[in-house]
Amino acid sequence: MSNDTTAEEHPVTATPPESPFHTTGTDHITIWGSNAADTVAYYRDLLGMSLVLRQPNLDDPSQEHLFFDTGDGTILTFFVSDDRPSNPGPQRTGVGGVHHLCFNIDPTRFEEVREALDAAGRSYNVFDRGIFFSLYTRDHDGLIIELTADKFDFPDERKGEVLAKAQEIRVEAGAQYAQTEHLEAALEALGIDAEPYDLPDASSGAAGV
Repeated sequence: MSNDTTAEEHPVTATPPESPFHTTGTDHITIWGSNAADTVAYYRDLLGMSLVLRQPNLDDPSQEHLFFDTGDGTILTFFVSDDRPSNPGPQRTGVGGVHHLCFNIDPTRFEEVREALDAAGRSYNVFDRGIFFSLYTRDHDGLIIELTADKFDFPDERKGEVLAKAQEIRVEAGAQYAQTEHLEAALEALGIDAEPYDLPDASSGAAGV
């Protein structure tokens, strides 16, 4: 847990920082993948992402570059090659490596997502993460994939503002991590009228809790 000095030096806020410039969103994320067939089968045919572009890797034409629309225009791309078999075992990455990718799903279709993963023979774990509800699984190359469902129906463009306010309320309450009650209080404090989604009960999965 961060000490008080560090928290004062790096305050949590939705206000843009005083930096030379600001990013305007996420354009794409690129992953070293295995082969095209298994990558398309997982991300297009199971997760439902449209395959919107495929072409040679401009830095290495011996590889193919696959582009998937994750659902909101944010693009996920993979460098793939048919001579690389899938490896579903857990990945071991160090500093700078990717721990997991997280994608939004429709909270009203959470059970359908579980059923689809069951039908595909994919194992998963479900956790109530306090500020959202998450399902964790792995892709064909062992990369952790988190599928997250919002707990309340409120505008995406206000998510940063809501989370920053929930953080403020969590700290004031002396809680170890942000929970549903802090999220609810943040929505109320910001005057956001948000309806809760009907999601199943689950443990937090938090270590030591």
